[in-house]
Amino acid sequence: MAAKSSVSKDTNRVWLITGPSSGFGRALAQAVLARGERVILAARRPESVQDLTDCYPERARVVALDVTKREMIVPAVNDALKAFGQVDVLVNNAGFGIIGALEEISEAEMRQQMETNFFGVFLLTQALLPHMRQRGKGHILNVSSMAGLVGMSGVAAYSASKFAMEGLSESLAQEVAPYGIHVTLVEPGAFRTDIVGRSEAHAQHLMNEYKNSIGRALSTIDGQQPGDPARAAQVMIDAVESDAPPLHLLLGEDAIEATEQKLQSLQADIQHWQTAGRETTFTSGQPDA
Repeated sequence: MAAKSSVSKDTNRVWLITGPSSGFGRALAQAVLARGERVILAARRPESVQDLTDCYPERARVVALDVTKREMIVPAVNDALKAFGQVDVLVNNAGFGIIGALEEISEAEMRQQMETNFFGVFLLTQALLPHMRQRGKGHILNVSSMAGLVGMSGVAAYSASKFAMEGLSESLAQEVAPYGIHVTLVEPGAFRTDIVGRSEAHAQHLMNEYKNSIGRALSTIDGQQPGDPARAAQVMIDAVESDAPPLHLLLGEDAIEATEQKLQSLQADIQHWQTAGRETTFTSGQPDA
């Protein structure tokens, strides 16, 4: 059964999507354009989305943007606003993953991972927020991962970047709610996107000590992941159209099951250690140290 098609409730809505050349970004851009809405494709390589602008010349615009280059952020936002006069939905989707145990990852590799997956989100969101606040509405979709909720062996850098995105988004949601702005964390499991494969990188200095304890070749499952990006795109659209959009949007049975196991583990730790944890407060009448 294919993902359901739909017609937009608001054909005037404008989406700004980073990383639109493949994976979730492309699937979402295609779905939104097919619904009659407008899309700003923020791409590192504008030629990679030429087919979309050719197919929808009136409703698709491209702005050049590498989210790791902060000098490109404000010009890209200005170009986006100039294109259609507004941005209703920001989709922070651009990202990649480094495979490697923590001990194997260099500082430069960790910083590169954070620059793309975290600081790019921070800077672009910060640049667009004044526009959304002034309009009194907006929706921010931050594409995280099940690895942003559950730490996994072999992807310490990637998980760190997505956990950081989770914390930023949860705080941001509270800060901007009074201005009519919604924030949704999209937390997919294994989907057939380039995050495994073309967008997968490996630590340069691999250690024999870890060769049997972490997954070295996630690319071997490329093309076999159970998740369908087109179906995921439709659920993201449904979340934006919802009168009560979620803060956390888990996609895929694997993501849901892994998160439920994490919650059970967390609850077990709380139950086992809560007495000791509660006894760390000052007792009545105890002098300050």
